[in-house]
Amino acid sequence: MEFLCYLLLISFVWACVHVLITSDLLRRKSGGTILPPGPRQLPMIGNILALGNKPHQSLANLSKIYGPLMTLKLGRITTLVISSPDIAKEALQKHDQALSSRPVLDAIRANNHHKNSMVWLPASTHWKFLKKVAAVQMFNSQKLDAGQALRREKVQEMLEYVHENCNNGHVVDIGRTAFTTVLNLISNTFFSFDIANYNSNFSQEFSDLVVGVMEQVGKPNIADYFPILRLVDPQGVRRKMNIYFERIAQIFESIINERIQEHSSLVAAKATHDVLDALLILAKENNTEFSYKDIQALLLDFFVAGTDTTSSTVEWAMTELLLNPDKLVKAKNELQEVDSPILEADISKLPLDNLSLDY
Repeated sequence: MEFLCYLLLISFVWACVHVLITSDLLRRKSGGTILPPGPRQLPMIGNILALGNKPHQSLANLSKIYGPLMTLKLGRITTLVISSPDIAKEALQKHDQALSSRPVLDAIRANNHHKNSMVWLPASTHWKFLKKVAAVQMFNSQKLDAGQALRREKVQEMLEYVHENCNNGHVVDIGRTAFTTVLNLISNTFFSFDIANYNSNFSQEFSDLVVGVMEQVGKPNIADYFPILRLVDPQGVRRKMNIYFERIAQIFESIINERIQEHSSLVAAKATHDVLDALLILAKENNTEFSYKDIQALLLDFFVAGTDTTSSTVEWAMTELLLNPDKLVKAKNELQEVDSPILEADISKLPLDNLSLDY
């Protein structure tokens, strides 16, 4: 039985190699599109090894040799690398339609997320509709201005939590504290309630899910360079993403179902009129264009992107300030010079505080 498994594995690998070599030979014979210059490609793997363990530095060095527009073959994927602002501007202005979509990573195919995600959908009527929904429900100036009081409230709660722990001599996990604050800020915007608290395990669980998603999306996946390997998922990336996506979907589905029940009962008289309410009404009125799956995908995109980026930025900013005590002292002195409580409108007037991340 074990011998049979090895035999099947060897046969599959040989079939893949045969297909790759045959397609390479056919492509070379047929000529194909004339592409910009680039480093010499190795059989089957192309220029993957040329990237090394620091891809951005490797690309910068290669551009000095082959110019600001060069071609790399990453496995089976032909890639154009632009390293000049002028060429990038020209490409984005004159070929915006061709560049408006992005390749779908195999990790994002988990749970069919790519079919409903505004981030990964190609430019289409459905994508434009989702973009309009996001702009109207979340990003218009009226909505952003209305959220100032909520943001101030959540920051104040965070400060009280930190102050309480400092007085009691307890250690404060800056990353987790910032994550919980941002998570509750976003959840209040969408659902009108805190989805976690500073002493609960839920924020840690959700943080682990978000970190897991970001790690799987960001790690090199051989299936992205050799699409034929998507069937076997050799690194288990899509399998892990399925677990993360399904757990996050369960959380949002539970909240959505509870809100739908509220709408169908007497509790509807106490409707919150938050973003989730607006999305559910929109799905009911436009069920052919906007479904509950679209709502779940939209929530996943905003919660993952919003919580990870913001909390990581705060954590790294605090780390850099602690590693540079002189900058920390200057930032403290600058804040102490302000007599009244600092509001969002005052941030741009604080030069050192505003530029601390650029240091």
